[in-house]
Amino acid sequence: MMEDTVRRPRLDEMALSTGKKTRLHRLLYDHGPGNGTMLLLPIDQGLEHGPVDFFTNPQSADPEYQFRLAKEGGYSGIALHIGLAEKYLHAYAGEVPLVLKINGKTAIPSDRMAFSAQTATVEDAVRLGADAIGYTLYAGSPAQADDINQFMRVRADAERFGMPIIVWAYPRGEAVEAKGGRDGLYAIDYAARVATELGADVVKLNVPEYDDEKMKQSPKPYNTLKLNHLDTMRKVVASAGNQTMVLVSGGSKISDDDLLEKARISMEGGATGLIFGRNMWQREFHDALEITARIKDIMRQVS
Repeated sequence: MMEDTVRRPRLDEMALSTGKKTRLHRLLYDHGPGNGTMLLLPIDQGLEHGPVDFFTNPQSADPEYQFRLAKEGGYSGIALHIGLAEKYLHAYAGEVPLVLKINGKTAIPSDRMAFSAQTATVEDAVRLGADAIGYTLYAGSPAQADDINQFMRVRADAERFGMPIIVWAYPRGEAVEAKGGRDGLYAIDYAARVATELGADVVKLNVPEYDDEKMKQSPKPYNTLKLNHLDTMRKVVASAGNQTMVLVSGGSKISDDDLLEKARISMEGGATGLIFGRNMWQREFHDALEITARIKDIMRQVS
């Protein structure tokens, strides 16, 4: 068991510029749960996965659905690509904070050489009134050199404009799969560290999954660890460090009980917040509002 020593990063203790602190303060305190935690609603899946994710709830294919949910559900913000921001944000300007996703890829090629090309700029984010940018970084991909170089330029612009960077830190590539898989503790723990080493202000991670056979393929000492879900969460939060906030991804749609348990473990494990998309907008609107309220209650219980 890991010692319960992981402490959630505090905004007032983070080494950030005034612009970054101001924008993060809005996400953490002016919207969402309002207690220094963050609940984001992502809708970048249309590019990343294609229209398939909207089949479950056809109404969700219209981005108006997610914007309305973000507003009425009281989310900290909505995360999406530039085309949707320019087409739909104007009706919600000032009411729904924006996290502009500035790189992406389709799911059509394999992930063997995973790389997300830049689709927008930090200056676009400033023009649209965003409170943060989102950047996907594929740790372990054979294309990671190009990825890191692209991120270096984005980071320089973000510093110049005082724009917080949320890194979608995703392990990808054949080497990752050969060392316990993309959802294993080794891969996600490594991705958390990579993100903070490269300059993320906030890192978005999946909760590591435990698979006994895959764990044996992980490098030492990961192949000997037997941690429960709470301890694995504490481990990746610790690897991100006390100067980088952690958001936990919801992933594919799961049951209400499993989703609430994921929210609880994430927050108890030291995460600053949650970024739940399909688990929210693949539901009927009333149900989505109801589960949102229950999740925010869990987040407000965090000290």
